[in-house]
Amino acid sequence: MRALRILLIVVVVLGGLFVIADRLAVNFAEGEVADRLKASGSMNTDPEVTIHGFPFLTQVVGSGLEDVEVSVKEFDATTDGKSVRVADLTAHLRGVEFSGGFSQATAKTAEGTARIGYADLLKAAKPDPIDVAPGVTAKVIGLSDGGNGKIKVEIEAEVFGATLPKPLEVLSTPTVQDGEVRVKADALPSLGIKVAEDKVREITDFQQKVGGLPGGIALSKVAPAKDGVEISVEGSSVRLAG
Repeated sequence: MRALRILLIVVVVLGGLFVIADRLAVNFAEGEVADRLKASGSMNTDPEVTIHGFPFLTQVVGSGLEDVEVSVKEFDATTDGKSVRVADLTAHLRGVEFSGGFSQATAKTAEGTARIGYADLLKAAKPDPIDVAPGVTAKVIGLSDGGNGKIKVEIEAEVFGATLPKPLEVLSTPTVQDGEVRVKADALPSLGIKVAEDKVREITDFQQKVGGLPGGIALSKVAPAKDGVEISVEGSSVRLAG
């Protein structure tokens, strides 16, 4: 009986030491993955990395991680010298295979969400008034949630030197195409005179490229929300490092 009690104590102690070693190892690995992600140039702020699954050490032996969660409070997604601030990015990377002490890592699949504030998305619209007809200029001055999956676009117009007392409003549908968030007016605002549709759409319709994401991740869909547009991302064979 005494020998059994001693054996149980040894098992408990060893089990505790294994858990401690496992947690220390996972904390080290999370730091390494975060450093690799930042060093890859995909993000210009420090990401938070959480490796799910227990025990971690058995995953290391197999050189693969079941689920890695990456969170970034905000970063600048830059494409062709133009950038947009992306906030609250959270992505789950599954089936992460690594080698060389995390110097190379690739996830089989990835999916996540992020947000672009309306103030940041507004920067994609033309900032200066556009001549839409003789004596008539207009520009977008505000974006907000229009309800029912629409973005409300506010337009300031000036007719023969007089600014209209109230901004014009149109509802627009956001879509994702070719890595861009595109905003297209469902119907054009009335300016009181006949104006060519293509001239008005130079104001109401615009697009914002979202770059700087890890290789293999792309935009999949977009939906308006209270403080900005919520974007979904997904991908396969996502390169995290190397």
